[in-house]
Amino acid sequence: MTEEIETERNDVREDGRRPPRAVVGSHRIEEEMFGKVFDGNIVGRIWTFVRPYKAQMLIAVFAVLTFTATQLMIPLIIRYAIDHGIATDGANNAVLLHSIIAFAIAILINFAASYVQETIVGRVAEDVLFDIRRAMFSHLQRVSLSFMDKTEVGRLMSRLQGDVNSMQEFLETSVLSVGDITLLFGIVGVMLYLDFRLGLMTLAVLPVLFIVRIYWLPRARVAFVAAHETNSVTNGALAEAIHGVRAVQSMDRQSINFTLYDDKAHANLKAHLTAAKYAQVMVPIVDSLTGVAMALVIVVGGSRVLNQELDVGVMVAFLFYIQRFFDPIRSLTLQYSVMQRAMASGQRLTEVLDVPVDITDAPNARSLTADMDGSVEFRDVVFGYDPKHPVLKNISFKVKPGETVALVGPTGSGKSSAMALVHRFYDTQHGQVLVGGHDVRELTQDSLGQQIAMVLQEPFLFTGSVFENIRYHKSEATFEDVVEAAKAVGAHDFIMTLSEGYDTELGERGGNLSLGQRQLISFARALVADAKILVLDEATANIDSYTEMLIQKALVKLLENRTGLVIAHRLATIREADRIIVLQNGQLIEMGNHDQLMANGKLYAKLYNLNYSSFDDIPDQELQAATPGESHT
Repeated sequence: MTEEIETERNDVREDGRRPPRAVVGSHRIEEEMFGKVFDGNIVGRIWTFVRPYKAQMLIAVFAVLTFTATQLMIPLIIRYAIDHGIATDGANNAVLLHSIIAFAIAILINFAASYVQETIVGRVAEDVLFDIRRAMFSHLQRVSLSFMDKTEVGRLMSRLQGDVNSMQEFLETSVLSVGDITLLFGIVGVMLYLDFRLGLMTLAVLPVLFIVRIYWLPRARVAFVAAHETNSVTNGALAEAIHGVRAVQSMDRQSINFTLYDDKAHANLKAHLTAAKYAQVMVPIVDSLTGVAMALVIVVGGSRVLNQELDVGVMVAFLFYIQRFFDPIRSLTLQYSVMQRAMASGQRLTEVLDVPVDITDAPNARSLTADMDGSVEFRDVVFGYDPKHPVLKNISFKVKPGETVALVGPTGSGKSSAMALVHRFYDTQHGQVLVGGHDVRELTQDSLGQQIAMVLQEPFLFTGSVFENIRYHKSEATFEDVVEAAKAVGAHDFIMTLSEGYDTELGERGGNLSLGQRQLISFARALVADAKILVLDEATANIDSYTEMLIQKALVKLLENRTGLVIAHRLATIREADRIIVLQNGQLIEMGNHDQLMANGKLYAKLYNLNYSSFDDIPDQELQAATPGESHT
């Protein structure tokens, strides 16, 4: 089977841009799992989030060092008790008692230090994780839509979840690695201090371990990356199949999709088995080296004890130290991979945090007030998502306060782009867009958002109650305000049929409501917002005739004493507009009310007389035939 579960979305917006894909776990958004072992710039950026908790981190490091010191002291206490408390001519009770007391104190300090460092490090890591996520979320709420247009949702979700978790793991283990390093050098130092020759003999097994590491690390890294990649591909196929289960069942694709998923799952299984092999092979090697080192101590040290060249307590202490010697080595090996992942994750996180916010308030920006007149004007506007390919070309028109103006034109004519400029989602390359007589670049974005309400073709409802969704634009709205708005747009009746009325919890994106019901709620939301300017972006494009009738009635209430900018493909829905602006290929072709445009006999009249219900229904050849002699340059 060569057919892939994951297919390209070929739909293109009317402005010529491909919409961002919301693919999670796909090979298209796969990112390198491992980075540099250490990157000073990344660590510096992470430190900015850790700095507020510097005092807690210092306490944690002190606790780790205290814990390590007790680990080093316990074998020495045992050695002292054996060599000085148990003599050949009888036990020294005072020495044994002192040793027991010292041992108990060391155990208590060990426990307390372990508890403190585990508690503090865990809490600080969680706090830093929270701060990073909050900073990223706050920044992503403000970044320009030009960034969101070209960024896949799956990539952002990966950074907000997986990469932040990698940073948490790094923070938790990095403090512990201070103790591992201290313990490793401390054991070496103590063994050499107790008996230099026996210490060197014990350390002789280390070159073998380093040779194994040199051979193991690069191969293990490749295996871990392969497991990560196949896991992402498999999860992507699984997520897509679940999200598209209706389409899968309607096209009877279950068996084919299972075969494709089975192939990916087997590849994932094989990669994970290989990674597990490399992950597990070090355990028996380290255990074997530990056994060899202990055997050397017992054989060589035992013979020296018999020859009275070495105290018994020293040999016992060596055995304790050897048991602990390879633990920090194993832990530091794991920390190596954790740090690699953290550096790569940190790089991706800082890329998001460093995304420039192109649309910002001017230093002296003014706020739109509720008494502004609601006028909208375009003055010789040139705009393109790529400045080299303008979508709007020298567009000029003015919408008077309280006037309803409809923008019509074929797909790609620039209608939605024009409306995005009114809300200042983007800045023009040339010309001005004015709201209430002020250039939008001279106004604060918050006040602009308060005075412009938008209803989109596909209404986006959030997880929460119907009540909270209706007052989403105006959180201070009362329950009475919400009910009044719902009644005005014809949504109240169906809301009351829901299980808990206005308190009914909506599913993801309002999935438990029909498209028409979601649209009516979005109209109620726009009415509650009480904005001076209402933008309707093909708000009636995908609904049934009955719901459209309800919405047409709601529009009368919505547009009362408001400036209306209506984008519509259905010609029948815009006949009552005060003016109609016809766009084609980013140019303003003609403007006037329905009767005037019909009398002109130009593009609008010719297309209207073709008896198509929508500009989108008109074949390209008829559209071109209807515009002879028109300039589209």
